[in-house]
Amino acid sequence: MQCYIISFQTSLSDKTGLENAIKSYGTWAKITPTTWAVVSDKPAKDIRDHILSNLAQGDRLMVVRSGTEAAWSNAIASNDWLKKNL
Repeated sequence: MQCYIISFQTSLSDKTGLENAIKSYGTWAKITPTTWAVVSDKPAKDIRDHILSNLAQGDRLMVVRSGTEAAWSNAIASNDWLKKNL
């Protein structure tokens, strides 16, 4: 299983469907209001397609596999979760 960083910019005012799609991966953390981390055995392309189906046309989305080095400050997620999963 790999950790993926999901970053998006959306015009949606109600992000419930989007957040539920992200949370459907089971192991997830909210890092900033528009940046999340998920743990999955799926490739980035599949995660992108799944999340994209919950965004409006023209919204922006980036999915990046994590794994080598990370540093952060004041993340919403706990430091323990980030240290364990990133």
